[in-house]
Amino acid sequence: MLFVQSSAWAQQQGSQQPPGQAGEEGANPRRGLLDDSTKMVYGPRTSLYFLEKHLRHNKFEQFEIDTSLNNFHNYEPVSKSGYKYQDLGNLGSAAKPMFYEVPRQIGRTSGFHVYDLYYNSPDSMRYYNTKSPFTNLAAFFGGGNRNKLDISFARNVTPRWNVGFNFRTIRSTKILNPTRRDDHLTNQNSYDIHTNYQSENEKYFLLANFSRMRHLVNEQGGIIPPEVDSTSLYFTYRDAKVWLRNSRAVDLRQDYHVYHQYELLKGWQVYHVFDKKKQLVTFFSDLSTSDGNFFNGRRFNVPDNSTINEPGDTTNITNNRNHFSEWKNEIGFKGDFGPVYYNAYVKFRTGRMASKFFDANNSFNEVYLGGSLRGEINEAWSFEAEGEYLLPEGYRINGLFISPFLEVSYTKASYKPTLAQELYRGNHFQWKNGFSNIGVDQIRGEIKADFKHFSLRPSLTVNRVNNYVYYGKDTVPVQASGQAFMLIPGLKSHFTFGQKFHWQSEIIYSVITGDAADSFRIPDLFVNSRIYFDGPLFNENIYVQIGLEGRYKSDYFADSYMPATQQFHLQDGFNVYSYPVLDVFFNFRIKRTRVLFRYNHLNSDLMDRPGYFVTPGFTGLPSLLDLGINWSFFD
Repeated sequence: MLFVQSSAWAQQQGSQQPPGQAGEEGANPRRGLLDDSTKMVYGPRTSLYFLEKHLRHNKFEQFEIDTSLNNFHNYEPVSKSGYKYQDLGNLGSAAKPMFYEVPRQIGRTSGFHVYDLYYNSPDSMRYYNTKSPFTNLAAFFGGGNRNKLDISFARNVTPRWNVGFNFRTIRSTKILNPTRRDDHLTNQNSYDIHTNYQSENEKYFLLANFSRMRHLVNEQGGIIPPEVDSTSLYFTYRDAKVWLRNSRAVDLRQDYHVYHQYELLKGWQVYHVFDKKKQLVTFFSDLSTSDGNFFNGRRFNVPDNSTINEPGDTTNITNNRNHFSEWKNEIGFKGDFGPVYYNAYVKFRTGRMASKFFDANNSFNEVYLGGSLRGEINEAWSFEAEGEYLLPEGYRINGLFISPFLEVSYTKASYKPTLAQELYRGNHFQWKNGFSNIGVDQIRGEIKADFKHFSLRPSLTVNRVNNYVYYGKDTVPVQASGQAFMLIPGLKSHFTFGQKFHWQSEIIYSVITGDAADSFRIPDLFVNSRIYFDGPLFNENIYVQIGLEGRYKSDYFADSYMPATQQFHLQDGFNVYSYPVLDVFFNFRIKRTRVLFRYNHLNSDLMDRPGYFVTPGFTGLPSLLDLGINWSFFD
């Protein structure tokens, strides 16, 4: 039996040991996996997963498959984030973080990130250790034909070798002005293959994966303002008049990733990381149609017929193409000295951005030196420090202190502008810049006041950002000459009443000052709140979670979106006004099957305004009913 063979892999959640070291002498790996009739019982406790970062940092931990109902009704990436992304009001549309984030990559990136949220990147890949074949099917049927399907499979080929794959698809029909039943806004297919292996002597460990995503969006450009067309009205949804009908954007990504390590001495390992990335970003528009009215009058490029599948005259065609590629190798060593973990490495990156409209490829070669240190006094008290230096002028240092009552972090970084911000040659916009590095200092602290029936987590984030690069009101990149200071207090709370009634909230208040304050468009007040019942019913045969969820943002001049460049940019002409949104949800679980019902925008037509905006020209969801179901199979 596979289970009997895999005693060396028996690993319970919370362990700090690699899988091959889990079976200690005298331990019974079958304990808890047999029922009263001594039959094997497969389930979430026999199908575990782990992440590369935990193995790499010698903090190995395996997790059970999630079968909880918490946040299950928020199945789309934007809602799952707590609505901390600004999108275009539909599943699969362009999205960006609402709050400023310090980038992890201090070197060059492509700069085309509006579809990052929908991509399962190599660093977020799950690797499995299963006693039996594991399959998960998740199907979500959103109102207005906003559909999403996720399929995952994994199994141990041998006790020390696991393989698996994930397949994801999005088919999201347009909320605004669909002209037929399957008039899709988003059409995405993505898949990834992963494997992990440990040698018999437990010295060698290998993780590898391949990921691919093709994300196609039929762009709409937003609703035509009534001041431009008096017959155009907001909040008519299916009857809305939109700018674009013959334009589309495609983001094609493909990644190869390998991580492997070898233990030379007990507690001391060497490792190597390899990455090969490709991202092809295209935008097509037929300017001979009414779509031409959306764009400016500039036509810098006349596309070559050989690069598009459109017959006839191409002088009225926009066909922007940008191809980013990267190779990366990282070599380092790591180990543990008592309660202290240490790591040092050297990293090489080479890549380029290519376009047929460039005079030459925009290439880069980068060398990094880095390392980290972590100390654990016990399970509750620890500190971490890490640093990375990009020769000759880039760096990132980070420190973190964790205790049962307080968590404090400090980050200081100097990072490169993106390749798209430096050089771009499109049909409607062109630029070439020589921006300097962006600098940031960030201090964040959180107090942990956790008690039996309630929890309070007040926090404070302070950012200082200088030389920030953003897309201005004319949609081209600009580097701010001054600094921006952000003071962001927040509060997370969780109250429990009678063990089964819960009230969870998060409040974030932002104050931005300084010469570069106008470079950041963030609402002053951001609120998420949820009140719900959570508990078993019918002799514990069904577990139920039913409640009301609300969110609110104060009014602000949110960034607009330009589909030709696939970038959000500043604007001052459209105030995204404040508006509370209420959703009601009902989640339940029967054995290993979870089901969700969510009714969006419960308060539609009950307010002074008939609806709300998420981005200038793009309305939020109308009242729609969503249904989702998730099955897990463990044999």
